[in-house]
This record gives sequence, C-alpha cells and structure tokens, in this order.
Amino acid sequence: MKTKNDPLKTGILNGIRVLDLSRMLSGPYATMLLADHGAEVIKVENAEGDSSRRSGPFKDTDKKKEWSGYFISLNRNKRSICLNLKKKNDVDFLKKLIEEVDVLVENFRPGVMERLGLSFDEVLKINPKIVYGSISGFGSNMFGESPYKNWPSYDVVAQAMGGLISLTGYDEDTPLKVGPGIADIFSGALLSFGLLASILKTKATGKGQLVEVAMYDAIVSMCERAIYQYDFNGVIPKPEGNGHPLLAPFGIYKAKDGFVAIGIVENSYWEVFKKIMNLADLNNDLKYGTIALRAENRNELNKKINIWTREFSKKELGELLGGKIPFGPVNTVKEIFEDPHISNRNMILEIEQPFDKEKIWKVAGNPIKFKGFDSLSSTPPILGEHKSYYATNVKSNVLKQPNFFQPQKSEYRCVVIFNIKDNKAFQFYSNSFTWLNSKETHLICGLNKREIKPIENLLKTVTFCFSALNTEKEEHKGDIEFLNLKLSNKNISEISFINTGDEILLSTIA
Repeated sequence: MKTKNDPLKTGILNGIRVLDLSRMLSGPYATMLLADHGAEVIKVENAEGDSSRRSGPFKDTDKKKEWSGYFISLNRNKRSICLNLKKKNDVDFLKKLIEEVDVLVENFRPGVMERLGLSFDEVLKINPKIVYGSISGFGSNMFGESPYKNWPSYDVVAQAMGGLISLTGYDEDTPLKVGPGIADIFSGALLSFGLLASILKTKATGKGQLVEVAMYDAIVSMCERAIYQYDFNGVIPKPEGNGHPLLAPFGIYKAKDGFVAIGIVENSYWEVFKKIMNLADLNNDLKYGTIALRAENRNELNKKINIWTREFSKKELGELLGGKIPFGPVNTVKEIFEDPHISNRNMILEIEQPFDKEKIWKVAGNPIKFKGFDSLSSTPPILGEHKSYYATNVKSNVLKQPNFFQPQKSEYRCVVIFNIKDNKAFQFYSNSFTWLNSKETHLICGLNKREIKPIENLLKTVTFCFSALNTEKEEHKGDIEFLNLKLSNKNISEISFINTGDEILLSTIA
C-alpha cells in the first residue's frame, strides 16, 4: 500500500495548473486523475463546501463529521479556495486565477457558466490559451443541440437513457442499475483524456480549446456492442444476466464459498478447460465443439459447469484454473484489501488524516501507471485552506513567474529556509511550515531526522527545494557549516551557488 504524504515525489503532470469548479463525482474524478499525477488542482468551493464533504461515511474519530470518505477519495492532492460566484469581487478574483491556469473544469448544467460570465468565449478573452473542460448530462449546443439540454442529470439517469440499465439484470421486467457511479466515473475519465489531448494541441498552436463530455453520450459509447447488434440484425439486445449472448462458457459460476468468473473465447482455452473438468459428456459431445455451438447451447452448458464448480471453494478453483484459462474469483471488498496484487500495485492509497497524523484513510488508488513516476497521496484540503495563499500571490503576480515552487502544507511537516547572500547560504531557520515569496532567494530544505534529502540533483530557478518529512518540531539556527555537514552525511561532495543574473544555479554532485 502506498503510505502517506511523500514530498520527494513529482508527478508526470507537474507544472500543469487546473482550476476545478466541479463538484460531486464526474468532474472531481477527472481532476483527481490529474492531481494524482502531479497537476496543481485548485478546487473552488462555496462556503459550505462541495456537497460530497457531507455525504459520508465518516470515521468514528471525525467527531465533527467534516471528512467524508466520498470527498477524501476524490479530492486528495488538491487545494481548496472558497468563493461565492454570485458576488462580483469573488468572480473578479476567479478571473484573475483564470489568467494563471492551464485548464478550467466545470460540471454545471449548460447555461450556468454563461450566467456567471464564464462561458468558454468569455474565459478565452481572459486567457487565450486555456483548455476549458465541461461535463454535463446532455452537453451544450456547440456540438449539437440536445432536446434534454436543460434537464438535470445524475449517474442513474445517464445509465438509464444511455441503454446500460436495459442491458443489465436477468430479464426485461427487472432492469438493474450498475453498482458504482459508472456514468460519472467514465465521463470523468473521458474528460481527463480530452483535457490532456487539448493541452498538447494548445501548446502546439497557442490557441485555447473547449472539450466537452455529455454523460448520455459516454454511456452510449460504453454500450457499443448493443449499437452494432441492433444495426446489423435489427434485434433489440436484452439483459443477459451474467452471461454473454455470443460466448460460452462466459459468466459467473457458483463455488462452495461464493462465485467465480470464467470467460472462454478461444477454442484452445475450451480444450484446456475440458481436460481440467474431465467430464465425459463434455469431452464427447460435438454440440460444444465450436464457439458458435457453445453459444447456441449455452444454457445447458452453463448448468453442467455450475454443477462442477460448486464442488470446490474459490481458492481451490483458483489452484485448478488460475493461469490456465481466463478465470478470477468474485471478490468482496474485504478480499480486495487482502489481495497481494492490490498492495503490490499500490491500488489502495494510505492518506494522513489532518487532525491525527498517526491515523490514515484508505482509498482506491490510481490505475494509470507511469514508469519513473508514482501517483501522489497527500491529504485532501481543509475547506478554503489555500484562499489566502492564492489571494496573496495573484495580487503580487508571483504565479506568473517561471518555475515558481509552491510547497503544499500537507506535504511538509518541517522546512528549513536558507537565506542566500553573495552566493552563499549565510543563515537558516526553520518552523512547522511557511509560505515563501520568490522575490527573495532562498534555499528550501526539509529535514528528516536531521538529514537533508535532495528532491532533484539540479534545479534552475529563483527558489530551490530539498524536501523530506520530519517529525521533529525543533528550531535550528546556524551557518553554512550545518548545511555542509548534513550534505556530507548524504555523500554529496560539493554544493555550489553560481550567480546567473536573476537566477542562481544550485548544483549537487553525488
């Protein structure tokens, strides 16, 4: 499992700044994917906060019920500012932020952003290079007018109208919603792809881009098989339960202690499966000899397989079938937590609680993996935690400076700041946390048991960062000898400060 906050990590999207006006699930999921991989996501909330903060469930230790699992799961690695978008001053401040970001994301109903004076065309006037991402139930008129454009929509509505519910369940009389909020999550994943594609195009052309996902459209694209089936043979697909209309065995089968999934497509897998089961009537019956024949006789075939599988536990079936044919147990969440695959691939993140650093939250990890880059796992923001920071730095134009380093409070328990004068670090001090203005030159370090850990071997900027976690709350004062001593302990043989005009080059040689 990935453990707690680690400031030594830099995501692959480091340097991309996102203004997130979305709430609940679809938009926050899209921006979560970006934040997990290093994008700076500024979450805009009203005074009450995203309603997901209040949706639960809550830990017993959270006496004030301020941190719901729903909010934590979707908003780790983000920052929060509170704005009332009905107030001119707050909208003006938001427009100042729009000047500084690469991406804006919203999931209001069509028309809301226009009424706020924040339509794509208006935002483009503020920032001609912005990528503007939008999720709604039925989309805007820009890509084709929907008769439902003014209808509010949630996940269950999109599942229903997009055809997914009509395909799910055991029969037409008992339509069944898919368990998770799949319309929201799939729409969010599609939007994150669209945002990154738009960023590439914008960097190439210098022109802003609008990218839009309608949840209805997303579910129709997910139900692609039903679309071509209807076109090719005129048949309206119906619920298939746990099976497949064109394949067998392909579905869920009973075990002694639960259920397992088996999916046979190629004949080669069928031959292997037959040998393992060693059932004479299957080995000798020609009506199961091809993919088409097995599909035609799937009801009878599935009954025979169920009789065989129920004689074994899930573990025993795994030993018999795992790695030989497409097979997997039907896992409960408890079993997922216990699965070494999940821990080895960091698919459950451990996140520090802001009110009790010794305790953690566990949420689903990010399935997108990049070689050389881990996904991040810092504590979700307190409501409005970063408003004063952005207010200060927007006014002073600090955010416009290239390579401006912005430490996150949740990532640093202690920082040490070295004042730089005449190319020498002549003084340093530390505290539990501080914000720094890059108008002054500093060397920022983080202590971990009095050791300095470099985050990068070379940084060329007006602000340098060596950072690590520290549980000590001590204050330190001294001179450059302290720095040399600690670097020596880390086998770094040289540290030099070279004046290059407005910048100072910090070089560390291992």
